[in-house]
Amino acid sequence: MVVAGGRGDRFGAPKQFSTVAGARLVDHAVAAAAAVCNEVVLVLPPGVDWDGPAVQAVVAGGATRSESVRAGLSAVAADTEIVVVHDAARPLARPELFELVIDAVRAGADAAIPALEVVDTLKRVDGDRVVGTVERDMLVAVQTPQAFRVAALRAAHEDGGNATDDAALVEASGGTVVIVAGDPRNLKVTTMADLMLAETLLEAQ
Repeated sequence: MVVAGGRGDRFGAPKQFSTVAGARLVDHAVAAAAAVCNEVVLVLPPGVDWDGPAVQAVVAGGATRSESVRAGLSAVAADTEIVVVHDAARPLARPELFELVIDAVRAGADAAIPALEVVDTLKRVDGDRVVGTVERDMLVAVQTPQAFRVAALRAAHEDGGNATDDAALVEASGGTVVIVAGDPRNLKVTTMADLMLAETLLEAQ
């Protein structure tokens, strides 16, 4: 599942339709998912028609990311055992990363997520005032694609909760979430500077 239902409030426009290296961010994400997954369900903003690479289903997203994922889950075949959720704002995810998270779920986890070591010092602030330093030894930065046992993901979404990623909902429902090695190049496009960096990396790739 490729989630491309965002409104792009921070970016100033739906960033998933911005073009880098000759294709839109969402096109890059769909291509990466299609290279590994048997089917691709694409979640778009309501009222947007899909004119990109062939996918198995297109559904309208909701007001939040979690609502969009739930909409996508409704189009996932009932007999599917593993689903991968990927954000369209990450155009540099390689097929190998999809395979890593899928393999971890096949090995028994309810969910598998790519993670990177946190290298910067983290501060807790109140406005512009530092109020504490966060120990980073047990912290990681999480990416997509994330893989799930479909049953575990459906159960995690049953209560209609919201989270910044689906792994948080699976954690809250008692599921086993494991990490795999993330990719430092797998950046999330949030600002115009990110878009320019993605262009440079995709052209080099």
